[in-house]
Amino acid sequence: MLFLRFCVKIKEEKNLLKVFAISDLHLSTTVNKPMDIFGPNWSNHFLAIKEDWEKKVSDEDVVLMPGDFSWAIKSEDAESDFALFKELKGKKVILRGNHDFWWNTISQVRAILPEGFFAIQNDALKFGNLIVCGSRGWVLPEPKRPLNERDNKIYLREIERIKLSLAAMEKLRQEGDRVICIMHYPPFNGRREESEFVRQLILHDVDTVVYGHLHGKEVRSDLFVRKFNMNFWLTSADLVDFKLTEII
Repeated sequence: MLFLRFCVKIKEEKNLLKVFAISDLHLSTTVNKPMDIFGPNWSNHFLAIKEDWEKKVSDEDVVLMPGDFSWAIKSEDAESDFALFKELKGKKVILRGNHDFWWNTISQVRAILPEGFFAIQNDALKFGNLIVCGSRGWVLPEPKRPLNERDNKIYLREIERIKLSLAAMEKLRQEGDRVICIMHYPPFNGRREESEFVRQLILHDVDTVVYGHLHGKEVRSDLFVRKFNMNFWLTSADLVDFKLTEII
């Protein structure tokens, strides 16, 4: 009996899902937005992502893609970008980025998502003992650089969105669950100071935060930071060399 229990435990541990992340794919199958204008490293960048994906991801795993998925303008134009993932394994979770102009209402977004894709907006998703929540975020106000009226309006709306998502997460949460919050924008400024987004994450005891938005060699931000009793992962595609980051 003891041996049987040990075998069952090992089997359960082996079946634990892995979580990967990569953001800012900026796919452009239907629009003329070649990414290699930003550098030769972007040439055929999806092929590099696909090659790495096929090496790492199984059907049970989750891949987080927090924002700037496609350059498409209309939702129907984004469908060919989603089609690129037809043969790729895993449960794929997306979130709106500032360049996802194709993203309309969440019902319209979900209507075009192929099997295996999930979108988050004002809600949360649960996969086994993993809960994923999040919001796009926005530029943050600074003491010497207040936001203009437009940015402040969006910023306040995003604060409300993350509150809604965290509340949805709490309804799903059970003892032992792991919580990952995905955001497109960084949740803190360059000095990694506490922001209203961070305060909400602390309040709800989030384990890990995954974000993107930042690009280029001039970015002076660590890809991983442990702060506020949370793990923060920066996963912009070019900064991670177009390879998936293993979060869990």
